[in-house]
Amino acid sequence: MMTRRQFLARSALLGGAAWLAAASPGRLLAAAAGKPLGIQLYMVLKAYQDDPNGTLKTLKSIGYSEIEAIITSTAKTLRDQLNEAGLACPSMHFDSLGVDAGLEAAHTLGTSYFVSSMLPAYMAKLKGDKSEPGYTRDDAKRTAEFANQIGEKAKKAGLQYAYHNHHHEFTEVGNGQTFYDVLLSETDASLVKLELDCGWVHAGGKNPVDYFKAYPGRIPLMHAKDFLASPAPNQFPGAELGRGTVDYRPIMAAADASGLRHCFVEQEGPFSRVSQLEAARIDYAYLRPLR
Repeated sequence: MMTRRQFLARSALLGGAAWLAAASPGRLLAAAAGKPLGIQLYMVLKAYQDDPNGTLKTLKSIGYSEIEAIITSTAKTLRDQLNEAGLACPSMHFDSLGVDAGLEAAHTLGTSYFVSSMLPAYMAKLKGDKSEPGYTRDDAKRTAEFANQIGEKAKKAGLQYAYHNHHHEFTEVGNGQTFYDVLLSETDASLVKLELDCGWVHAGGKNPVDYFKAYPGRIPLMHAKDFLASPAPNQFPGAELGRGTVDYRPIMAAADASGLRHCFVEQEGPFSRVSQLEAARIDYAYLRPLR
């Protein structure tokens, strides 16, 4: 199973349910009437590549109603598969395609949100720079400028751009600010919305609740992700929701109060304890009562 960074880098180069049994009927009805709950396709990438239609139908049977897309073949193929499974696709990550091809794919899929997975790394790839991207104040300003440009282009195409974070964005850049703080202050809030990856916020030493409270209306998307306790610096083994270090009860309450529209489960590997699809079941069972 390749890492997310490896998958995006390779793609860029190529293309430029225990709680259910215990729950009362009233609780089940409340959960069924809750807001949509989605999953990032990357999380089940191996299962999807092995059996696309079967995997999507399994996700639907678990209870997921939305997919956040990455494109591994063609947008039309994925669109037809999602339609057959009865899954909506309100958002997609474009890094593997590039901006222009990504916009075309977003229209094919019928998404509303156009999201960068790792914008600093994507910018470095465009320049042919194989080194790790920097996270200084100047880097944040350059990233913000590019994010504004993507946001303007997405707006003209009838889409909303959103920036997805990793933990590096919470690097301190001086004056009590992080890279992420500078990025937010330097971007146009109407052009650049946020997909707050709460697991990576936590890994970066910050509290997702604080961002939902500080930026109401600016975070329409989020990733629900958990990690085991880090065995060493910069090592972040993925965990099923509720089995790691992040408590999503206060996070979901703050997210909903802030105006969250779509929540996508995304678990990092390795999937050594359970399979990707079993992890998807566990994650859904944990998060559904909170959503």
